[in-house]
Amino acid sequence: MPWILDGLADLHGALRADGYTVIGPTYRDGAIVLAELASADDLPYGWGVTLEPGGYRTRRREDDAAFAHSAGPQSWKPFLHPPRVKLWEGRRTEDGGFSIETEEETPPRYAFLGVRPCDLRAIGVLDHVMIGGAHPDEAYGARRTGAFIIAVNCTEPGETCFCASMGTGPRADTGYDLVLTELIGEGRFLAEVGTGAGAALLDRIPREEADEAVTEGALAEVAAAADRMGREMPEPEGLRDLLAGSLDAARWDDVASRCLTCGNCTMVCPTCFCTTVEDVTDLTGEHAERRQRWDSCFDLDFSHLPGGSVRTSGKSRYRQWLTHKLGTWHDQFGSSGCVGCGRCIVWCPVGIDLTEEVAALREEQEERRD
Repeated sequence: MPWILDGLADLHGALRADGYTVIGPTYRDGAIVLAELASADDLPYGWGVTLEPGGYRTRRREDDAAFAHSAGPQSWKPFLHPPRVKLWEGRRTEDGGFSIETEEETPPRYAFLGVRPCDLRAIGVLDHVMIGGAHPDEAYGARRTGAFIIAVNCTEPGETCFCASMGTGPRADTGYDLVLTELIGEGRFLAEVGTGAGAALLDRIPREEADEAVTEGALAEVAAAADRMGREMPEPEGLRDLLAGSLDAARWDDVASRCLTCGNCTMVCPTCFCTTVEDVTDLTGEHAERRQRWDSCFDLDFSHLPGGSVRTSGKSRYRQWLTHKLGTWHDQFGSSGCVGCGRCIVWCPVGIDLTEEVAALREEQEERRD
């Protein structure tokens, strides 16, 4: 049964009372970022964004909507899969040996407030990668198990969004405890329950039953958002075969001439998960640490073997990223690694658009057949 919430102060207060660290979008330093929310007032009321390949800027809206903005520079990944983690540290002992201490992490109980459907799907993809296989990441599992997720259906897609064509939005389907739909201009939210924990929380805060007209109107706005996406992935169901058959396409040379191999796309991607380990020590040699940090397939050392790096050209590294993200991810994990959030387009310094690259590869493949 859908319910109407008059603002989010009571919801935020109930989460804090349950011991959750509430993370959500907030306006800071000219961007909408994800951070701890001391109160519901920290949400980015009245802020929207304008997006383009290689460009992001915030703008004031004519209303006080809290969630009428598209994906920002951060996804929820850093809270579940941090960019840098200390694994252990060693110290030299007086007898000439050394002692090892492992990092005992007690993760916060996160409540994620305002998870977009594309990012909700990304969390599901990460779950499958990090804890769904034969070698689960226990630290990720601990962070994920305690997380309470409040999704927000999208009514304001951005210029670089293409979640509708990837089947990941604009309406959340599964994976949430509660899902909200903002009634723009009213300061109210339609709330729907996804789990027993979500129902229990909702029972503790003031709410009123939503009538059929309000519910249908709110969900109609979400459905209409699918027709206002700024991008579309061409024929997403055939991407795996397209990329597998395009390894020698001339388009890779074209994109390589523009790509800086900076790795920005992998850093902002909500599903890229690769890591490496690094060892550091102090100048005296008395103390050393091993850390895990994010890595990128655009890094020359990513494919380094005793004989040298396997992928030495920017062409080969971009091809590896795109063919894995959209193609061989299916072979490894049974789904696409792309959720259509558009971050890689926005945060690419030269504005490379993967939907355009896919369209070009498809056109080249068709020309070869002719």
